[in-house]
Amino acid sequence: MTRPTVVYFGAGSEREGLSPYKVYLRALLFATSKRGRVIEGIYVTLIHNEAQQNFNIWVYGNDNKFVRGSGLFIGETGIASSHHFMMSSEKNAFQFSEGLYRVEVHAHILGDRNNKLLYSETFELSTEHTLAIQNVEGGVYFDWEPDSSGYVPHYDMHRPKDSGVKYDR
Repeated sequence: MTRPTVVYFGAGSEREGLSPYKVYLRALLFATSKRGRVIEGIYVTLIHNEAQQNFNIWVYGNDNKFVRGSGLFIGETGIASSHHFMMSSEKNAFQFSEGLYRVEVHAHILGDRNNKLLYSETFELSTEHTLAIQNVEGGVYFDWEPDSSGYVPHYDMHRPKDSGVKYDR
């Protein structure tokens, strides 16, 4: 997986049964083998202080055509798409709070025994960003800034344009 150009923490789906929060990113998935690989599933783990939360519902796509992730073939030329990670509302006790968050993107690849870590990065949420996220109106975008070789955060009242993710279960 390439470094995501954007990572988002904040308001998620308004679908019944899903948590109000999500993690969104846009990146290229690719395989180094000539034959490619099949990803059975991807999930995001957020690690904050001593707590860890998995966002295990994966939806991906482009241009408002989204599908629930399961069985994606990745060839050597790769697939660039938007990836939305949510969790069920049963895990609704999760709340964003101020501090450092380690984002880990894991994939289960067909034929492999263990999940593979595709990407890992640390992001910081300020008190101001945390309060804004808790209003469930928008979220914090972390945009990759090549000049500084780091992510620059900014709050936006708009969810990612494909946030109203519609997909068949």
